[in-house]
Amino acid sequence: MSNNDWQTRFRQVYDRSVAAWNEGRRTPQTMFGAEDAPFLAAVGCTTQELFDFVDDFMAWGEPDYATTLAVTAIRRDYFLNVLGGKSSGRTATMASLPPKTAAVDGIAWLPRLIVKARLKLRGEMPADLMYGCGGDRPFLRQMKMDLPRFLKLVWECGDDDRRIVEAVKKAAA
Repeated sequence: MSNNDWQTRFRQVYDRSVAAWNEGRRTPQTMFGAEDAPFLAAVGCTTQELFDFVDDFMAWGEPDYATTLAVTAIRRDYFLNVLGGKSSGRTATMASLPPKTAAVDGIAWLPRLIVKARLKLRGEMPADLMYGCGGDRPFLRQMKMDLPRFLKLVWECGDDDRRIVEAVKKAAA
């Protein structure tokens, strides 16, 4: 599927999910059609992940479609080119995440967000967790970053937490 083809289809799924939300279908099970889950899986996304983006946008006005597309494009690229289009078959547990209060170099939330970004890239997010949630977005704004930029940074830095921390500190300065 070409870059334009998947993006066009993704926009159609997104628009239908917004319409479903407006109609009161506000769960991943009721928001999407039978054809949506296999398409989303092929681009490395789940109905839960897209539901979370749509639900937050409709309720809070963010993240917008452009951000949702950019995050999905990064995940798709990682899914196809790093993971070979195959799921790891693993899902993290909420208990495995650092607490929201965990800090590095005095920056609370950052250790948790690094783990969340890695889980997002690998497709191992638990259903109760959202990359780009109402805690992530204000944190990244404070750090003068956004969801796609941070996700790409985590990909580029791999397991080098120190490099991520220094890049976030530099962006925030």
